[in-house]
Amino acid sequence: MSSVDKAIATQLTNIEKRTGKTIDELAAIVHSSGLTKHGELVAMLKTTLGMGHGDANMLVHTVRKTAGPAAAPESPTSSDAVLDGLYAGPKAALRPIHDKLLAEIRDFGAFEEAPKKTYVSYRRKKQFVMIGPATNTRVEVGLNMKGVQATDRLVEQPAGQMCNYKVKLTKAEEVDSELIGWIKMAFESAG
Repeated sequence: MSSVDKAIATQLTNIEKRTGKTIDELAAIVHSSGLTKHGELVAMLKTTLGMGHGDANMLVHTVRKTAGPAAAPESPTSSDAVLDGLYAGPKAALRPIHDKLLAEIRDFGAFEEAPKKTYVSYRRKKQFVMIGPATNTRVEVGLNMKGVQATDRLVEQPAGQMCNYKVKLTKAEEVDSELIGWIKMAFESAG
């Protein structure tokens, strides 16, 4: 069992202790609510059971994942489906940038993909890079690594941000050996 799986199992055990209900009982509450959107379900659990946001969010993810795709229509499961959603409409022209980055990253080795609302987080033991469309004309690559000299291109972020550095891309040709080298450095430090 990976450390992520262990953390999830621990949180689910703690949810059972805090609510006095089994996960199956909590799943029944979620299913019988008649709600379908993730945020609505989280809000309902917070209101009716007094759950904290993190616990409610974890429970909804768990219940929807185990219930299968029909229970989670708004939650795309494949990498392509996630990227289709991120790069829809006016952002569609940016998709080749993400695809090229992802093809390079896949050569590094095993990692997890964690889709978020506006980007995808890529992680090993911890997040090493996040990629997503920042605007209709720009993709941002957030990098987690330390001890690298910032440049005009590799912009250091203030302390407390989700990433240590950001690189802004407007075309696939900007995915070059320099950028891939930084991502590889972040990948290796996240292992």
